[in-house]
Amino acid sequence: MNLVLTVLEITAPVFLLAGIGFAWVKLGFEYRIQFITRLAMTLSVPALIFTALMKTEVDPAALTAVSLAALAAYALVTVISYVVLRLAGLNMRTYLNPIIFGNTGNLGLPLALFAFGDEGLGFAVVVFAVMAIGSFTFGLWLVSGGGSLLKVLKEPIVGATVLGAVFLWQGWQTPRFLTNTLELLGQLAIPMMLLTLGVAIARLHPGAVSRAVWLSALKVVICVAAAWGVGLWFGLTGVAFGVLVVQIATPVAVTSYLLAEKYGADADAVAGLVVVSTLLSVAALPLILAFVI
Repeated sequence: MNLVLTVLEITAPVFLLAGIGFAWVKLGFEYRIQFITRLAMTLSVPALIFTALMKTEVDPAALTAVSLAALAAYALVTVISYVVLRLAGLNMRTYLNPIIFGNTGNLGLPLALFAFGDEGLGFAVVVFAVMAIGSFTFGLWLVSGGGSLLKVLKEPIVGATVLGAVFLWQGWQTPRFLTNTLELLGQLAIPMMLLTLGVAIARLHPGAVSRAVWLSALKVVICVAAAWGVGLWFGLTGVAFGVLVVQIATPVAVTSYLLAEKYGADADAVAGLVVVSTLLSVAALPLILAFVI
């Protein structure tokens, strides 16, 4: 019973905030999602990543191990998903990217913070950075036929990750007034991302829902199995292992829908995956947390 209550305390704020964003739009209130997303990805999320890395007391070697494990886990998920989708005869441009890359930002970061504290957030931002770089290169190539390394280098979250890693490695700290400013800016990120997730889902027009159900369930199985196996292979334990599994197992990100719409893949089908996998995560993520905390 204590474990159930603990898991509910962790997951309830995440889904309640997303639910508020969903209800906000359904009630007819204005929400400028493009502005909020740009604000989050340009300022608040990079500030959160930088301060989380700079202030973390986690051994840099452990962070390196988690980043390598995340890279290996995504590679394994890619191979397994490719084989499954090929056997099922499904379009790779539409389905492979959303199956591989989960919502490690909107859902993964707050879950890691609530479940594992600041140490978990430090690991989570590393997995998020690996996912973001992969999504802007390989993921973009899958959907559009051409990724851009230059585009990745221009992303503020990449610069924040590199700078945060340097500060962590050197043991540097920004002046206290600047740290306080960056922390306040970073604290905007999690509630903004959760509200935006709810808003985005409320505005989607899902298609191929029956297919989305079994693909979403399959995504959970593939991602958990891959992350669990890779975590054991890399010798990860405790918080590092738990964060890796939870982050890799997050549902389909809204950005997958935006890419599909922009580059001519089946956007409605991807919208169905976003909605169904997010609803499925309401049950799946608490269950996964129960096994790893």
